[in-house]
Amino acid sequence: MTPITGSTVALVTPMHEDGSVDYPTLRKLIDWHIEQGTDCIGVVGTTGESPTVDVEEHQEIIRVSVEQTRKHTARHVPVMAGCGANSTAEAIELARYAKKVGADCQLQVVPYYNKPTQEGQYRHFKAIAEAVGDLPMVLYNVPGRTVGDMLHDTVLRCAQVPGIIGIKEATGNLERAQWLIRDVPKGFAVYSGDDPTAVALMLCGGQGNISVTANVAPRLMHELCVAAVAGDRRTAMDIQFKLMPLHKHLFVEANPIPVKWAMARLGLCGPTLRLPMTELADAHQAVVEQALKSAGLL
Repeated sequence: MTPITGSTVALVTPMHEDGSVDYPTLRKLIDWHIEQGTDCIGVVGTTGESPTVDVEEHQEIIRVSVEQTRKHTARHVPVMAGCGANSTAEAIELARYAKKVGADCQLQVVPYYNKPTQEGQYRHFKAIAEAVGDLPMVLYNVPGRTVGDMLHDTVLRCAQVPGIIGIKEATGNLERAQWLIRDVPKGFAVYSGDDPTAVALMLCGGQGNISVTANVAPRLMHELCVAAVAGDRRTAMDIQFKLMPLHKHLFVEANPIPVKWAMARLGLCGPTLRLPMTELADAHQAVVEQALKSAGLL
């Protein structure tokens, strides 16, 4: 697979007031993102509330997303299916399903809660790649969520495994990202998973951004990524300065609480989250609304 470049939206999972998945709105969001220039649709990740959907819902979100993107024949927009689990067997089953329904690649997070060693992480990803090697895998390192941290040498080991094609580096540590960009083999993609620092990572040679901000500003994030990947610092930073309040305040509470509130404010989907996620506190709503206005979205 040729590595994806540009803006991958870490798409929210819209829900009805009763908490059930709102598939019609999911389809509308995918249509909107494709129209707005989003380069890849990432589903059932952290922003998509993957910890709270059951296995059947997880699979159906992937299936519906692939089906909806395929309706757009003018250009192929790939689907990156979140298939991560802290059980290797479960991650394999999710990846096999994603492959069956036509996803373009899988996102596999460092196993959370059970705190595997570096060797355990390597064997986890290697086992998935060997079981579902023809569904390209993007690793996902987000130690703030998982507690486990995939270290530099472990990434390089994984990069040698056939089928593992890139990493979503979400630590926000730019020195660390630069070492990865310097040392990974040719064709192995390094993506940002941290909106505030994504522009810098791309200007250093990264291939794109897997973005929360793209949920509300897809056109701007696409344009930022195009400029940054091309090395057009001035254009990229002009857009970055406009988006900085969103990058900051969409994390004023745990993701995806603020972004779902922002999307509801823009009329894109309802505000419903599943417990233990709760609605955005009243004290934070004004600052998120101001960030939307700063970006010209309201």
